[in-house]
Amino acid sequence: MYKKIMVAVDDGKTSQGALNEAQNIANSYNGAICIVHAISNESEGNQSAAEVLAKAEASMNALSVETRLITAEAMYGAAGIAESISVAASEWGADLVVVGTANRRGLDRFVMGSVAEQLVSKVKASILLVRPE
Repeated sequence: MYKKIMVAVDDGKTSQGALNEAQNIANSYNGAICIVHAISNESEGNQSAAEVLAKAEASMNALSVETRLITAEAMYGAAGIAESISVAASEWGADLVVVGTANRRGLDRFVMGSVAEQLVSKVKASILLVRPE
């Protein structure tokens, strides 16, 4: 069913859960994984994109899963990050996009926004939101 699975990662805690789910699905359907990390001017203080992608790739246990790494450049905030991931998913032809969600509530969600929520309205592929444990 899902042959091309894109998983969006950042340096947050929920990315590992998203990677695990993407890997399970890829193994089940003999699919390929594309790990995408969106960068923006606002994320400069965090790990570099290369470090985030290398860490994500290293956490993949199944050597039989074809894996591709890409960096998507975002213009502005959560909407820009979601847009860049959406474009990457479309260009790669993703059947499924897997993303972790931090379950922010109230003012924190209003101020920070939600990349996952933005993706739902932008991505044409199916989306799997992975909640923290």
